[in-house]
Amino acid sequence: MKLGILVNTNKHLEHVVGITKAARGKGHDVIIFAMDEGTRLIHDPAYAALASLDGVTMSFCKHSADHLHLETDQVTEKIASGSQYQNAVMNHDSDRVIIL
Repeated sequence: MKLGILVNTNKHLEHVVGITKAARGKGHDVIIFAMDEGTRLIHDPAYAALASLDGVTMSFCKHSADHLHLETDQVTEKIASGSQYQNAVMNHDSDRVIIL
């Protein structure tokens, strides 16, 4: 199974981390896409570390990050800078999607 996680707030980091690790522990792949306020998490070490887990792919909406005046030059290259296209791909490729 492939789980998609849409992160559109910065209020549930512990849940994003916990759910991602639990899903990986069960052998499920995880796709994480951050947009709106959720892009604030791209600089959090606990969030960024998820990109290093096997079976986890991550991206964020560059437009949202720019709107919030977030620096994106220092974001790990393991988290792709993208657009709503990555959100659409996540929704298409995932068996289930949760929103946090």
